[in-house]
This record gives sequence, C-alpha cells and structure tokens, in this order.
Amino acid sequence: MTSSAGTPARSANWNLPNAITVVRILMAPLVFWLLLADAGADGPMRWWGAVIFIVAISTDWVDGWLARSRGLVTDLGKILDPIADKLLTSGALICLSILGELWWWVTIVIVVREVGITLWRLVELRRGNVVPASSGGKLKTLAQSVAISLALLPLWTIVGDWIYWLNWATMAVALVLTLWSGLLYVRDAVRLARAPRDAS
Repeated sequence: MTSSAGTPARSANWNLPNAITVVRILMAPLVFWLLLADAGADGPMRWWGAVIFIVAISTDWVDGWLARSRGLVTDLGKILDPIADKLLTSGALICLSILGELWWWVTIVIVVREVGITLWRLVELRRGNVVPASSGGKLKTLAQSVAISLALLPLWTIVGDWIYWLNWATMAVALVLTLWSGLLYVRDAVRLARAPRDAS
C-alpha cells in the first residue's frame, strides 16, 4: 500500500470521500451564520440553516460508503471524518444555547466530551496510533444528528408546541449515548496506555 518513500499513501489522501469531508467542514460556518443571523425568528434563514446542516451531516454516510466500497479508506479520512462531525454538531449545539433553545449544561457536557476525544485522537496520532470512530461513536453521532436536526427545524411553527417533547426526548437519548460512547473511548485509552510499545 505504501512505498518506502510514502508517496502513494500521501497521494491516496486526495480522494472523493476525503473531499466530501472537507466540504462538510467548510459548510459548518455557513450553518452557524444562518442560525445566529436569524436570531430565533424562525424565518427563512433558520430553515436554510437547518436544511444545510442536515445535508452536511448526511454526507457522513456518503463519504463513509464511498471510502469502504471503493477501497479509499485512509488514515487522513479516519481523522477528518469525526472532526467534521464534531464541528457541525458542537457548533450547532452552541448556536442553540446562544438562542436560548437548549440548556447550556447539555451543550457543555457534549462539547467537552467531543473536544476531549478529539484531543486524545490527536495525541494517539502523534504516537503512531490512528483511532477511528467506534461503533458506539457512530451510534452517538446518529443520535446527535437526529436530535439536533429536529431542534434546528422550526417545526413548532407548523405542527405546534408538542414537537418540543419529541425534541427533548431525542436530545436526552443523544446525551446518554454521548456519555456512554465517551466512557468506551476512555476504556480504549486505558488499554492503549497499558499496551506495550512496539520496540521495532
């Protein structure tokens, strides 16, 4: 897969799945601007912000499928993919809290977990270990995506206030899965720390 010079591995990083991931990262600031510019008015900008978030977060499945089906899985993709997800979800949560639509403590708990796991991944990368998203982490991302999408879409203007109960329920599920998957990563971190280093 990789020559002694390492050139094939570097060039392999420039592929379609990774490009989609980069686009997802670039879409995040637009989502945040649209949400905050609307200032809670539930107008067209809020709808556009929500829709773009849903499109951006949905491409996580697309680039993952392309990478696996076409043999384009790379270490860079394993790193950028969770970073893109965390940027979108954490930023959207912060926007919701700024708008007064989500308790700050929920946002803080989730963001601290996301940042902590990302920093740990970077530390392990420097040690030569690439830590991909676990099954628990992927389930957490799915739950967060659903909960945040529902919270961003001003559906209460169409179906009424009962939708808030659904929003709170899905956010509660996302919070529990966030904490649970975080504990799984802590377990993995302990195992890596105890594992003997390859002397070669």
